[in-house]
Amino acid sequence: MTYEARSGRARKVTSGSGQPLWRQRDFGVFWVAQTLSFLGDSFALIALPLLVLEATGSVARMGLLTAVGGAASVVAAVFAGTVVDRVDRRRLLITCDLVRMVLYGVIPVVWLFGPRIWLLYTVLPVCEAVGMLFAVGYVTVVRGLVDTARLTEANGRLNATAAAAGVLGPLGAGLLAAWTGPAAAVGVDAASFGVSAACLAVVRVRERPADDRPGERAGLWRDLRTGVAFLYGHPVLRTLTVVLFLFSFLTLGLNDLIIYHLKHDLGHDDGTVGTVLAAGALGTVAGSLLVARVRRRLGFGPTWITAVALSGVAVAGLGWARHVGLIAVLAALFLATVAVAGTCSMSLRQEVTPEPLLGRVTSAFWTLQYAAAPIGAAVLTWAAERHGTAPVGLLAGGCCVAIAGVALVTPIRGSG
Repeated sequence: MTYEARSGRARKVTSGSGQPLWRQRDFGVFWVAQTLSFLGDSFALIALPLLVLEATGSVARMGLLTAVGGAASVVAAVFAGTVVDRVDRRRLLITCDLVRMVLYGVIPVVWLFGPRIWLLYTVLPVCEAVGMLFAVGYVTVVRGLVDTARLTEANGRLNATAAAAGVLGPLGAGLLAAWTGPAAAVGVDAASFGVSAACLAVVRVRERPADDRPGERAGLWRDLRTGVAFLYGHPVLRTLTVVLFLFSFLTLGLNDLIIYHLKHDLGHDDGTVGTVLAAGALGTVAGSLLVARVRRRLGFGPTWITAVALSGVAVAGLGWARHVGLIAVLAALFLATVAVAGTCSMSLRQEVTPEPLLGRVTSAFWTLQYAAAPIGAAVLTWAAERHGTAPVGLLAGGCCVAIAGVALVTPIRGSG
């Protein structure tokens, strides 16, 4: 038996610990809600850059939008872990979905009267910051829905759903944008968050035990310093933080680069863009399904280093590829290897971090990893507009391969 706080009183609810996940009502509803949120995120991934490109024709402006959104995520990551540990997590997720529903919903309404680029630069940073709070909160809520023995199974299902949404979202957004315009795709994005919030409203989450709640409020910066101190004290996590800082700088703007290359360099329409990105996202599905098996066979270090090296090869070839099918294959290779590397690093962090520190360490890790990524996105897309996508992609990909090479002489190589 578990307890849920409702209207100021503790109410008993059954956890369903002996039932398979598909028969546990609350996890099932939560699963649907997350699917819709992931789908909304993947719609926005393509719809917003298409709006900017449609209105301005500039990849640099697309990169700037990505940069300001990324910067907002970095700022939110500083305090996300602390906030999530101190509020009602289910209500936080509902609030995050409702805020994104309203803000994204404003865009297609305003666009009826003509493009307002300034609105995108206002809405996206807020939505990205809220999305970071949602991302950290969603990870913690899973622990309140299923027993510890079923956490791995639950996370696997949620990750597989996220990967599938990454396939369907760009495809649907691209086709809808080609048919009715990118603004309508943003409207569908907003609606998905509304339905997600409605699903979360009927989910029952176990109340955290009293000894699992934060006691003294140490302050946001002290919490962040605690997370940084743990990262610094662990040789592998310390090295990962540094190399991922560089990797994120080089790759955050890649989605904009692919869209610009397809539309500007090759003259394809929005539907083709969505199809290519959806096909590429199949790589995320493949990487997510293969990573556990590959890591068990090769170990953490070789798996992570190989994945980063292959991602660099994919980035280097994207700007030179002229055939849509080859671009889709290279995008799939990039996303598959990023999924492998990202899942490995997240799993290692979960394995070596004490439970009471996990939220703060996660916030610190994400903050440091993406601290320079928004600048990188702006620089990458600005350079592509000035010098072309091919040389910029080759340079960025070569640097990613170099990062993998550097990792060979660090503690990452020997870690399991």
